[in-house]
Amino acid sequence: MEVVLRKYGNSTVAVLPPPVLKDLRLSAGQSMTLNTTEDGKIVLARKRKYVLADLIAQCDPKVPPPADLALWNAAKPVGQEVW
Repeated sequence: MEVVLRKYGNSTVAVLPPPVLKDLRLSAGQSMTLNTTEDGKIVLARKRKYVLADLIAQCDPKVPPPADLALWNAAKPVGQEVW
C-alpha cells in the first residue's frame, strides 16, 4: 500500500486509510511509539500502559540496595522538611 506524506502546519504527516486503522484497531488521538530499524523500516506500536504489579514482578528482591541509598536515608533535612 502506498501512503503519501502531507504537510500539516509545520509537521509532515502520513495519512492512514480507514481500513488500515480498523484492521489495527487504531483511532485518532491514540498514543503510539515510533522507531526505525537499521534498514530504514518504520515500526509503529501502541504505547504500552504499565501496571505496577507488572513492574514489581520484574524486580529482583535479592539485589542489595544501591550504595547511595544509605547516604540518602542518613541525610539531615536542609529546609523545612518534616521527617
